Amino acid sequence: MPVEDLGLRRYAPALAVAGPALAVFAAVRLLGLAVLGVWGAAAGSSPHTLLSARWDSLWYARIAAEGYGYEVILPNGDVHSNLAFFPLLPWLERPVSAVSGLPHGSAGLVVSASAGLAAAWGIFAVADLLHGRRAGVLAVAVWAALPVGIVQSMAYSESLFTALAAWALYGALRGRWLTAGLLAAGAGLTRPVGAAVVAALWVAVVLAWRGGARSWRMAAGALLAPLGAGAYVLWVGARTGGGLLGYLDVQAGWGNGFDGGWAFARFVGAKLASSAFTAGLGLIAGVVLVLWLYGRCVRQRQPVPLLVYGGIVVALALCASGYFGSKPRLLLPAFPLVLPVAVALARWRTRRAAAVLGAAALLSAVYGAFWLNGSGPP
Repeated sequence: MPVEDLGLRRYAPALAVAGPALAVFAAVRLLGLAVLGVWGAAAGSSPHTLLSARWDSLWYARIAAEGYGYEVILPNGDVHSNLAFFPLLPWLERPVSAVSGLPHGSAGLVVSASAGLAAAWGIFAVADLLHGRRAGVLAVAVWAALPVGIVQSMAYSESLFTALAAWALYGALRGRWLTAGLLAAGAGLTRPVGAAVVAALWVAVVLAWRGGARSWRMAAGALLAPLGAGAYVLWVGARTGGGLLGYLDVQAGWGNGFDGGWAFARFVGAKLASSAFTAGLGLIAGVVLVLWLYGRCVRQRQPVPLLVYGGIVVALALCASGYFGSKPRLLLPAFPLVLPVAVALARWRTRRAAAVLGAAALLSAVYGAFWLNGSGPP
């Protein structure tokens, strides 16, 4: 069937431009899965189980299969409720499972793989718009080869959220307000950090409005943006009887909250005062690196919406009061942080940049296999 009969002619040129970036992303992810498979064969673990049926993946799959209402009461009285998990990923798992016959966790892998490609394309689109095609391909390569990149292949919501966030930000940068608003609403149905996408879009609207570019689409996009997260938070509040604070109460049951980073600082301090001193130094180095990269984003004069989005993602990840081992994963959607690295690599010779990124991808694959075969959860 001709391409035009499929209604894809308008997208074919853009797909051709993004093709190298998508190929690089797929190659890095396949390398990660291959190393995980080899590691699993040696350790006697199941890569499929690690990717689709452990930790958060189990919670999402249960929501897809049974809906909301499941909870676990811990010996100390804390309540782990599945209301803490936003609904878009399990909503997508349901039809994939129904059509394919796959279990919901496996359907989550299909959604995650598709969303990962969409995220890579969105990151490329933003980087290409700001810095050119070469930097766009390299930005995708760096994002795929992050130490916690294996999460992009899990039945988790990070890939889906990053795809929606990247394309929403691209829409805002291009003045496609309705599209950006709808995608921001989708991001708000995916993870609590969807608030970062909403804030970025609102800032973009305000700046454009002050610049004289005014239209009803801008107002509509700004109004659409918070509807996803707002609707879910209000629904949880009504279901729990907690009102506007109901969702915060659910998160508190999991030990999550926002304390400005005090609990994380105490966690790092405890590491430094123990036999895990080296791990404490590593955590400090990681935080310094993240903050340095954000500073580079500012000095690079990234568009304000990107700075707002990246800043909020970083702040929420570093200043949350629980699940310290998950902080690297929570930073995964902060893709603006990789743009300064991509721009620097774009100045290198192709062979040198490829060698560095290849080594990074291999280390990421090994670390991902080690991480998932550890105590978890990621």
